[in-house]
Amino acid sequence: MPITIEREPAGIRLKGAGRQFALSETLDCGQAFRWRQREDGCWEGVAGGRYLCLESQGEDIFLQAVPEADLPFWRQYFDLERDYEELAVLFRKNPCLRRALASCPGIRVLRQEPWEALCTFILSANNNIPRIKGIVERLCQGWGEAVPGTCLPAFPKPEALAPLGEEDLAPLRAGWRSAYLLDAARQVAGGRLDLEETASLPTQEAEARLLEVKGVGKKVAQCVLLFGFGRVECIPMDVWMKRVMAELYPRGFPGYLRPYGGIAQQVLFHYYRQGRS
Repeated sequence: MPITIEREPAGIRLKGAGRQFALSETLDCGQAFRWRQREDGCWEGVAGGRYLCLESQGEDIFLQAVPEADLPFWRQYFDLERDYEELAVLFRKNPCLRRALASCPGIRVLRQEPWEALCTFILSANNNIPRIKGIVERLCQGWGEAVPGTCLPAFPKPEALAPLGEEDLAPLRAGWRSAYLLDAARQVAGGRLDLEETASLPTQEAEARLLEVKGVGKKVAQCVLLFGFGRVECIPMDVWMKRVMAELYPRGFPGYLRPYGGIAQQVLFHYYRQGRS
């Protein structure tokens, strides 16, 4: 069943969510780059201009001090309407996914803002997760607006980046990716790329539109489709996943997995990246 959401005076409780929502595996597995774990074990981050602190409490997940108006955003962001326990039953029909789920259960695919997903996955090209996080943090600190009630900035708007030159982005230490980031910002700020409209297009048309941005190849476009537009059938193919697919699924996923290929790949990606056992 989908996760049960209960409102409490101090926040929102996701009842029994721990069985299908592992915080570290979901928030630190290379699909989003603005979450960090505090010394007290809680995870905090900013998404969609909103700050959130959340923690595991037994079998529940507790979201601290969430305004009622923000609940629909987090419901979509964490894909809370999808029954991941039901998906796990489907995935366990496949021997490889069964092993992966036994090793790292509880991974969810986040539904991020398309603009942030586009930028962060442009920055992810030929990069590693710690370095991507550093670049993204410097980008937000430099041009993101303050988020009320916290010292953390929001992700910068395209209008804040569009007027800049590559020399302005030198402190990011993003290298050649800076030019691609600026092209994305100028296309979105100037209206040439309407991400809301693109999100409504059929998958192939949306992908073709994303490929018109400099530096966006097949893999980055698929990441935006999956993590920004919620197209869970899309399978981003980086070095890890090419290796996994060649070894385990040389003919592609079985038909029953393909509608959820993006979720399956995230489980396999994390399993292989952590060192399968």
